[in-house]
Amino acid sequence: MQRDGTATVGGGTGATLRSTSHAAAEREWGALTRALRTGLRGRGLAAMPLTICATLAVLAFQIWQQAPSGAAIVEQVGVVRASLPLGVALSRTPLSLFVPAPDLPVWGAALQVFLVFGIAELTLGRVRTLAIGYAATLAATMYTRLGISMGPDRFFGLSYNAEFVRDTGPSVAVVALAVCIAWRYRALVTGALVVASMVTEALILPNMAGAEHLVAILTALTMALSAELVQRQTQRTSAAVNALLLVRRRT
Repeated sequence: MQRDGTATVGGGTGATLRSTSHAAAEREWGALTRALRTGLRGRGLAAMPLTICATLAVLAFQIWQQAPSGAAIVEQVGVVRASLPLGVALSRTPLSLFVPAPDLPVWGAALQVFLVFGIAELTLGRVRTLAIGYAATLAATMYTRLGISMGPDRFFGLSYNAEFVRDTGPSVAVVALAVCIAWRYRALVTGALVVASMVTEALILPNMAGAEHLVAILTALTMALSAELVQRQTQRTSAAVNALLLVRRRT
């Protein structure tokens, strides 16, 4: 009898834990999972042309810059440094997003792009994905110049040596998109973990990359909040106009 009772209690506890875990997972990722299923339904990878092109671009640039003849061309079209004139840096910024660091494993960057860009393309839409990715990249490029001008002794300032550091790669766009996805589908724990990991990185390794990731978070939150405010205001305006038209029809 004791064994049966213990088993019953254990089974009940296990069922409760499973139920609690399932409910927590549904709150965190339920809406996002349903959006992904809807986006992929019946289309598969054909639903992610932007993601596939972005992933292939990262791999192609890595192969290209490893070749002696290709390194100089990649430098001219996609490598940004704060030491460059602003116009030149801005002209290279769009392609710089897809130029990975030559001394880091390219598969990590390609996998990040495929997963995060893919989720964003399926849930946020192609245009919004591009807008967020490029806005964060541009904000990081502009911040670098500001941070260097502030100097290392000021809060959020950068070392003067950062002026000559290569400022490329998809990580800024990936961080911004991850934050926007988490905000849009209220995966708040996931979003908090992303933010916490980036803040920890910036504190442990205070360098240009870590600071740019914080800029990406701020950019993403600004865009997400602005989009929500615009949407709410549009809904209120539409409701007011519809109410006014209804009153006019009745009179």
